[in-house]
Amino acid sequence: MLLASLEGYGVNVENVMTTPGVSSGIAVILLDDERQNYIVGVYGANMACDEVQLQAASRALEGADALLLQMEVPLAVSLEAAGLARRKGVPVLFDPAPPSELPGSAYAAFDVIAPNQSEAEVLTGVAVDGVDSALDAARILRARGAGTAIVKLGEQGVVYSADTSEGHVPAFTVEAVDTVAAGDGFAGAIAVALAESRPLERAVRFAAAAGALAVTRRGAQDAMPGRAEVERLLDAQASGS
Repeated sequence: MLLASLEGYGVNVENVMTTPGVSSGIAVILLDDERQNYIVGVYGANMACDEVQLQAASRALEGADALLLQMEVPLAVSLEAAGLARRKGVPVLFDPAPPSELPGSAYAAFDVIAPNQSEAEVLTGVAVDGVDSALDAARILRARGAGTAIVKLGEQGVVYSADTSEGHVPAFTVEAVDTVAAGDGFAGAIAVALAESRPLERAVRFAAAAGALAVTRRGAQDAMPGRAEVERLLDAQASGS
């Protein structure tokens, strides 16, 4: 069912592997009165990823434009995949969700790290409650070795910090239904934008638009916007409409 859904959206699932006798990873998503989400993960086959998947990843990285990683597979596997990508000259983007402390040596493996508020606090110890504290957290992440740090602030927008620039992208004004998969939409879109060599500020704005559209719909896969929708939202903001 999961593979059929992905194929319906045009996703190439050729390299998706299955593990007999193990459930697919699932997430039980809880919403509070403010429409914020809390996720209980049961990772199933995700946690069975091992050397076999790394070998497949190594093949897939030939000629790839970017590698996007997160923390729903064993961390050791993700870090090894990051090393493979770096050796092949493929940029590595890391979405540290769900949050967990990382070894200090891990940060240098990431060209881009993009936590949300709570994830940034777990990683840095900074209580992220606004733009200034988010920038403080981003600078700490970069000091630990990450190339670029991006911190997502929900309705307060996104901040970014890199060698040559820092900034804040305000949130887009949308009618939120639930916040499930906003981070996923952002992660996918920032990977696309940076793979297309968009300047950092424009890439962050593109990703923020994708994340904003995701909160206007219920669910996860079904909430993901297409490129045309993202571009329309960007154009509407630019025109002031």
